[in-house]
Amino acid sequence: MPKSMAKALEVNDGSSSWAVQGTVVVGASLFVALCARISVPLPFTPVPLTVQNMGVLLVGLLLGSRAGFGALCLYLMEGVMGLPVFSPAGPGGIAQLLGPTGGFLLAYPLVAWLAGYLFEQRRRGMLGIAQSSFVRALLACTAAEVLLFMGGLTWLFILTHSVALAFRWGLYWFVLAEVIKIMLAAGIGSAWQRGRRVEV
Repeated sequence: MPKSMAKALEVNDGSSSWAVQGTVVVGASLFVALCARISVPLPFTPVPLTVQNMGVLLVGLLLGSRAGFGALCLYLMEGVMGLPVFSPAGPGGIAQLLGPTGGFLLAYPLVAWLAGYLFEQRRRGMLGIAQSSFVRALLACTAAEVLLFMGGLTWLFILTHSVALAFRWGLYWFVLAEVIKIMLAAGIGSAWQRGRRVEV
């Protein structure tokens, strides 16, 4: 059973393999950009409600740690170049990385990497015991979300110089939505892995 979508798409010819994996990485960056368009501005915080975080988790789970990291680095590069890949609630371009959501955005490559890396630990699970693919995906997504909010809240604190305001803007309003996103991403990731196992 392949560790990730990228490995599942490998073919015998080396150059073709690189071409396929490159296409997958580009496609994943565009998928995250599409998720960013599904955004709801909130009147009480400059951080919008978006499904983008779930997209990042899915990229990590399905592509694996290395390809997921590369896809999100590419996504940030696309945004810095001025392509309309960030949430429409922000100014776009490099200004978006310097704004209230910058900490979340800059954490995305590491978030995808961590989700993919932890999900790849199949033999004994992350806690040293056997785990179902759903439990492993759930733990991977939860750990990745913690990393995401560490980055986002740290940046908000730097901007506001207030722990209370950083948490109010970047965490309190999003807890329930993030739990739902984690559950959905874990369900999709584990279903993908089970499907690949059946095919092999």
